[in-house]
Amino acid sequence: MSGRVETGRITTDIPARLDRLRWSRWHWTVLIGLGTVWILDGLEVTIVGSMSDALKPDRTGLGMSAFDIGLAGAVYVAGACLGALVFGQLTDRFGRKRLFMITLGVYLVGTVLTAFSMNPMWYFACRFITGTGIGGEYAAINSAIDELIPARYRGRVDIAINGSFWVGAAGGSLLTVLLLDKSVIPAELGWRLAFGLGALLAVGVLFVRRAVPESPRWLFIHGREQEAERIVSEIEETVRRETGQELGTVSGTITVRQRKAIGIGLIARTVFTMYPRRTILCFSLFVGQAFLYNAFFFTYGDTLTTFLDVGQTGWYLAVFAASNFLGALLLSPLFDRVGRVRMISGTYVVSGLLLAGTGLVLGSVSAVSLTVMGSIIFFFASAGASAAYLTASEVFPMETRALCIAFFYAIGTAVGGITGPLLFGSLIDHASAHHDISAIAIGYFIGAALMVGGGVVEAVLGVHAEGRSLEDIARPLTAEDEDSDTVDTGRAGAPALGTA
Repeated sequence: MSGRVETGRITTDIPARLDRLRWSRWHWTVLIGLGTVWILDGLEVTIVGSMSDALKPDRTGLGMSAFDIGLAGAVYVAGACLGALVFGQLTDRFGRKRLFMITLGVYLVGTVLTAFSMNPMWYFACRFITGTGIGGEYAAINSAIDELIPARYRGRVDIAINGSFWVGAAGGSLLTVLLLDKSVIPAELGWRLAFGLGALLAVGVLFVRRAVPESPRWLFIHGREQEAERIVSEIEETVRRETGQELGTVSGTITVRQRKAIGIGLIARTVFTMYPRRTILCFSLFVGQAFLYNAFFFTYGDTLTTFLDVGQTGWYLAVFAASNFLGALLLSPLFDRVGRVRMISGTYVVSGLLLAGTGLVLGSVSAVSLTVMGSIIFFFASAGASAAYLTASEVFPMETRALCIAFFYAIGTAVGGITGPLLFGSLIDHASAHHDISAIAIGYFIGAALMVGGGVVEAVLGVHAEGRSLEDIARPLTAEDEDSDTVDTGRAGAPALGTA
């Protein structure tokens, strides 16, 4: 247990100094270096979803059956779940920067190897590796961003960045229109080039990411306060130079008992016993948004081709993706101004009700009308779904942040990416056999009910985190706290751990 022994006690003003910073070019560097993971994920998911026909031929593809393609998707999801849990724990233990460099490297290797796939088994293995890297990215990146971005900007930044998944999705949709056009690019090269482009983007991100520092919040808790002080001083000097303004003074401090590491068992026990309300909240939000996207988006392409006689889905998917990104981008400032609880509950309930309404008229839709309905639904839903990641990132103590993100991401991804496709795939098969598109409406209704339920849970258990320091929302487990009887009220922080 020596790894968990207290190494010292310090009083620091680092969180207050980071939260009082003005927005500068330095913050944009952080966003570009860290936030582009969602673009990569959107690119991956959309490209793979659009190239199923290209992978089937023996001569130009990999000779994969429809079952093989579905299995590859499940393997990718399984890799993402495992990667999130493994790398999430390592991120809390060994630091944000070390892991967000490693996870991007894992993604890069998996994507490059996928482009050189020689048979289905190779392809499955590469999809698993790629998914592992992406899952690890979610945990490492969300925690790093929230710990570096000032409190008054945290909500809009986090939601807009999570929403950038749809920039990748739109780009992937348009790329497949070109790359899978046999008259422009040979069939045997198009799908390989698609994976290669994702790897090329990742290389660029890797170079930008090198300039992003380790989280000072993570450093001072783990006994590296001198390094944390140096990094914060450098950031302050950079912000002064870039803004041309002096920084205001700070008075808020926090006292922590430093530890080199905290065991995962103690972390899990602390989180689930101290924060049961927040655990229920995050579970409800993640499961709701996962089913919503499976009820509509992940059956959208099949619905267009199977029931509405659409040959090329790329243009429709691009319009749909654009509305998702615009929703996250345009609504994100309201999560800081209007507040988390009102906006999260509102976007969940509105999108759920709209999805239910679409299910009721599904038998009379056209490709255009279904796309318009989906665009309106997900204008609201994308902001809400992004807010689920924000919630898991900011309502638990610093020592558990990455692991909590990973845990709820894995739950949501497993429900949406494994259980969801099985259910909705069977609904489409049944509807196709009876030539009745309205038979898939049950999937819409399930997704709608879970979204409305998530919105209600948010209204009851939501945390008013807007504009507040992370340490105020949930005090670090190692923090000195005079109130040892703190409970999970949705406002108070957690009591500190006892000495080892």
